[in-house]
Amino acid sequence: MRWGIIREVVNMAFESLRSHKLRSFLTVLGITIGVLTVIGMVSIIQGLNKSFLRELESAGSDLIIVSKYKPIQVGRRSEEERKRKDLTYEDALAIEKECPSVKAVAVDLIVNIWQNPVVKYRNIKSKDTLVIGINERWPEVVSVYLPKEGRFFTRAEVTHKAQVCLLGYETAEILFPHSSPIGKEIRIGNRKFKVVGVASKRGEIFGQSRDNFVAIPITTLMKHFPYKKENIEILAIPVEHELMFEAIEEITNVLRKRRKVPVGEENDFEIYTQDTILDLYNQITGAAYLVMIVISSIGLLVGGIGVMNIMLVSVKERTREIGIRKAIGARNSDILTQFLIEAIFLTGTGGLIGIFFGFMIALLVKALTPLPASITLWSVALGFFVSISVGLFFGVFPARKAAKLDPIVALRYE
Repeated sequence: MRWGIIREVVNMAFESLRSHKLRSFLTVLGITIGVLTVIGMVSIIQGLNKSFLRELESAGSDLIIVSKYKPIQVGRRSEEERKRKDLTYEDALAIEKECPSVKAVAVDLIVNIWQNPVVKYRNIKSKDTLVIGINERWPEVVSVYLPKEGRFFTRAEVTHKAQVCLLGYETAEILFPHSSPIGKEIRIGNRKFKVVGVASKRGEIFGQSRDNFVAIPITTLMKHFPYKKENIEILAIPVEHELMFEAIEEITNVLRKRRKVPVGEENDFEIYTQDTILDLYNQITGAAYLVMIVISSIGLLVGGIGVMNIMLVSVKERTREIGIRKAIGARNSDILTQFLIEAIFLTGTGGLIGIFFGFMIALLVKALTPLPASITLWSVALGFFVSISVGLFFGVFPARKAAKLDPIVALRYE
C-alpha cells in the first residue's frame, strides 16, 4: 500500500514538472552546472593523477634528485636562489665516489632550447628533437632509458668525450624508417655522431612525445654545444631502499663541503625525492579541487534557491488541491513526502543531465586535447548524491509549509 502511494506521488511530481517545462529547466540549470563541473574537473584531475603516477613509477621508486633550484617554483625566484652556485658534473662524480650508501649517480643536461641543433641522417631531418647529455650510469638510475636495440655509452666514451649517441624510439623511426640505425652516422648540428643504441619506446605524456630525443655523453655536449650550467641535474639511487635517508645525508654532506657552505647556514642546493614531488603535485591538484568545489557550490546554491522558490510557488498554486487531499484523508506526512519527492525529482533530474554533459566534456577533452581524462564511478555517485541532497535540503521548507496548511483555509483559497 505504501509503495503504491509513493508511486502515485512520483507520478504527480512528474506531471507537475512536465506541465511547467521552462520553469523546471531554468530551476535545474544551476544544479546541472554544479554537477557538470564536478564530473568534468574530477575526470580531468583523475586522468592527470594516473598519468603523473605512472610517470613517477616508471622512473623508479628510490630516486634522489639534486638540483640548484626547488622542484616547483611559483612566481619569481628569491635573491638567494638566483645567487646559488651551479651544480657541476664533478659534483656527481664526487657523490658517487664519496657516498657509500649511494649505488649509482646519473647526471643530465640539455642543450639550450633556442639553440637546439638540427638532427639529421643524410637528407632526412628529425623535427624538434631534444639533444640531451647524460652519463653512462643513466639507465641504471632511470630504467626507462634501457636500450631497445644496441647498447648504452661506456664510461670510457663519457670520459673521452666520444661522439656517440643513443636515439629515442621516435627519432630512430624518423631517420631510419626501413633499416637499423646501429653503426650509422648522423649529424647533430655540424658534427658527426655514431649511433650505438636505440632507447625503448615510452609514449606520450600530456600530448608531448618522450621518444623524440638523441642522447650523447654529457662531456661531449659540454664540449661542443651551448648549454646553461644551471640546468645540470643529478639523480642518485641508494644501495637499498632502507638506506635512502643515509644516502641523502651523505650527499648533503659532500655537497656542503664542496660548495663551502658554512656550518649553521641553509643548503644552497635542493635535494628531494619522488615523495616530495608527489606532495607538491597533490597540493596543486588540491587547489584545483578547491576551485572546483567553489564553482560547483555556487551553481548548486543558485539551483537550490531556485528549487525552493519554484516549490513555494507550486505550494501557492496548489493550495486548493492540498486542501482537497487533506479533506479526503491525506496526512501531513503524505503532503510533506509529495513535495519533498518533487524537489528531489527536480534536482535529481538536473544531476543526471549534469552527469551526462560532464561525461561529454571529459570525452571531448580526452579526444581534442593532450590532457588525459579518467571518468570515475565515485565522482558520478557523488554528483548524483549531492544533487538529490540539494533537493532534500532546499525542499524541506516549502514541503513543511504545504503540510501545515489548514485544510479548511486551503479549501476556501481561490
